[in-house]
Amino acid sequence: MDEFLILSLPPMLIAALAAIACALPGNFLLLSRRAMLGDALSHVVLPGIVVAFLLTGSGSGVVMGAGALAAAGLSALFIEEITRRTGMEPGAAMAVVFTTMFALGVVLLETTGTSGVHLDVEHALYGNLESLIWLGAPPPELLRLTLIAAGLALALRLVWRPLVLATFDPVFAQTQGVPVGLVRAGLTGATALAAVAAFQAVGSILTIAMLICPAAAARLLTQSLPAQLAASLGFAVTAALGGYVLAGYAPLWLGLPFTLSAAGMIATLCGLMLAAAALIASHRARAAL
Repeated sequence: MDEFLILSLPPMLIAALAAIACALPGNFLLLSRRAMLGDALSHVVLPGIVVAFLLTGSGSGVVMGAGALAAAGLSALFIEEITRRTGMEPGAAMAVVFTTMFALGVVLLETTGTSGVHLDVEHALYGNLESLIWLGAPPPELLRLTLIAAGLALALRLVWRPLVLATFDPVFAQTQGVPVGLVRAGLTGATALAAVAAFQAVGSILTIAMLICPAAAARLLTQSLPAQLAASLGFAVTAALGGYVLAGYAPLWLGLPFTLSAAGMIATLCGLMLAAAALIASHRARAAL
């Protein structure tokens, strides 16, 4: 029991909180057809983390988080500016920015020696979930993600009506006095905050999966936004906890002498949930004909 509390419970809680923090803005990204923004922001934080470390020499969560958030904010501005000045489709602008920023981050890692000191490419992709254990004190990621998930939930409750209006009908929202541009900027900021917090614990691949897959699966199976939001949170937590357990224990149950990547298994479970939801929705559609 003590071993579970020290080695398994903290990373499971961190994975669940990261999933919740990502699923909350992920629903509105999906509904507003900006799902790729989550992909972009989960990649662009890497150069911010590297630059923050190079400038300060500190690997603390506060410093890394500040650098990542600055990079995410700068990238969001780049995307908006490229879209405005060139008329480029927003998805294409996001693709240009996030591939460029992620490549820059990888180059900085490999050319400055940072990869041998604090962070490497594998860490950036898959995170370090298994190492977030309870040694005398809870991992700092646990408190940070708790505060961010709670803050996002509270913010969502406070701006629910204008956010829903701006998401489903921005033209009508403007006629009702809703500052659509400000609401969208706030959603981008919330997504950046969730992506930064999750990236530090679970890496970019799992952050992308957590932002999009639970919301997309819930969208296929529900008919109202509150139901979609609740279902997406359920899917997110189930994938986080189930994926961690399967990664650590399923090979042992099968008699295999190794374990799997927790982040990889959670991402896989997210994808399987989305595939199952698509099959169920397709079956429902055929049955209704």
